[in-house]
Amino acid sequence: MTDFSDKVVYQIYPKSFRDTNGDGFGDIPGIIEKLDYLQELGVDYLWLTPFFPSPQRDNGYDVSDYRSVNPLFGTMEDLEALIRESRARSMELMLDMVFNHTSTEHEWFQRALAGEEKYQHYYIFREGAPDRAPTNWQSKFGGSAWEYVPGLKKWYLRLFDVTQADLNWDNPEVREELKEILRFWKDKGIRGFRFDVINLVSKPAQMEDDFEGDGRRFYSDGPHIHEYLKELVRDARIGDCVTVGEMSSTSLSHCIRYSSPKEKELSMCFNFHHLKVDYKDGDKWALMAPDYRKLKELFVKWQTGMQEGSGWNALFWCNHDQPRIVSRMGDEGIYWKESAKMLAGMIHLMRGTPYIYQGEEIGMQNAHYPSIDQYRDVESLNYYEILLENGKTKEEALATLAARSRDNSRTPMQWNKGAFGGFSEAEPWLPMAAGFREAITVEAQQKDGNSILAFYKKLITMRKQYPVIAKGTIAFLETENDMTLAYERTLEDQKLIVLCNLDGKEQKIKISPEWSSCPVILQNGRRTEADCPSCKDTDFGTFLTDTGRTLTSEEKTCTMKPYEFVVLGNRTLKQL
Repeated sequence: MTDFSDKVVYQIYPKSFRDTNGDGFGDIPGIIEKLDYLQELGVDYLWLTPFFPSPQRDNGYDVSDYRSVNPLFGTMEDLEALIRESRARSMELMLDMVFNHTSTEHEWFQRALAGEEKYQHYYIFREGAPDRAPTNWQSKFGGSAWEYVPGLKKWYLRLFDVTQADLNWDNPEVREELKEILRFWKDKGIRGFRFDVINLVSKPAQMEDDFEGDGRRFYSDGPHIHEYLKELVRDARIGDCVTVGEMSSTSLSHCIRYSSPKEKELSMCFNFHHLKVDYKDGDKWALMAPDYRKLKELFVKWQTGMQEGSGWNALFWCNHDQPRIVSRMGDEGIYWKESAKMLAGMIHLMRGTPYIYQGEEIGMQNAHYPSIDQYRDVESLNYYEILLENGKTKEEALATLAARSRDNSRTPMQWNKGAFGGFSEAEPWLPMAAGFREAITVEAQQKDGNSILAFYKKLITMRKQYPVIAKGTIAFLETENDMTLAYERTLEDQKLIVLCNLDGKEQKIKISPEWSSCPVILQNGRRTEADCPSCKDTDFGTFLTDTGRTLTSEEKTCTMKPYEFVVLGNRTLKQL
């Protein structure tokens, strides 16, 4: 089993990363062009979202051929060069495998439509009248999860878009096809795999209406999921690769099983519970302020629970499906830099493997598009109409998309201050974020030793050089304040303590007096001689005494600045 505890993964959305041929779409040569930047950042794996042939109905998550490269992104020779050049810089590629469904343009589905019984068994078809779907399950993108095919007089299941037909994993031939795909890419030199919504692939044999929800309780973490994952990993011979499963509406107990080494399933899991604390009544499209108490409770539950069960977390805030975290739980104004650093540090020093989504390391923000015409995401376009049908005004619907749309994370990467951010010489496929400015570019931040980018480099360096971060235990500390979070990491004689202010206001935090003698090994503001005469412009000093803070002996509290982030370590951790 590969030891990945000190590794960091960087997610690339190729379509929006770097365009080298001037067509407005990112490409594989653009990734090769930026490999030196990624090596300097210090990451170990490059997760590429799907670059396979696809009609792009769902931006590549509707795959029509799993063994080829979409000409939009380049050629197989380009990809092979990327594998070689990445490895030459001590980085490996992680491919995104969409195995819950295929595009309806995939050869398998087309042959099913043509009446070939073998391929109809590759998907989940059900007999039925055209006016009565087999169940009342709802699609993740809105509307029914079933689509009727008049020529066959059958319905097919599609949990996502109408062009994404769910595969029938109960068919052994389907599972063999998927294993062969993985073997193909491993033979090409791929050493990492991310499995899209993998815990949805095992559907119940008998399907029934859901009168309590949208149907997910019947197929999430389905009846044979652990059996099928074990078989996939074993037979595809990918047990020595880093594997991560995207788990939709999952549970802690299942994720322990998915990621525990003794189960021989996956290396780690994504779960999304912490990114639903601003969903009103659990509805993504109903806005509310984040519930920070619940956020803290979820981190405690999942970090300690996975630790006790020997599971492993994938640590993340952002990805291609999530809004930018600095816009969501940070500050886009005066505390932009501080909040972006605090949010990064909070999860990077937890137990698990950190994931950085392109642009997160420079604090990119939500798109804030003023018109629906600027959006491209199928989910956002569908829900804009649903919101209008439900009585929302256009302004209210746009405000909801500004906070929730997946396009928020898909805007072009901001390399420099050029017209299109150095992403392309041509008009990009998706408009630049409305708040694009020079400060939020790689070029500007590479020149600033106090930038968000510089902070991410420190976090990555710490994980590799301090074993306590990669392998230590975690214990959360009671701060007696919903807007502050504190935890400690311990490994033999190494110990560090992380303190976070989640708010744009000063907050009181409970702290033990003995911590005052521990040096500050990282914080999200620059220390000056005025702050700390003994340490001048370094990151070191003591949190309490050298910064003139006072500790109330009776209450054992001190004040943290807005969005402040501080890491205290014992003397064994003083020097990087």
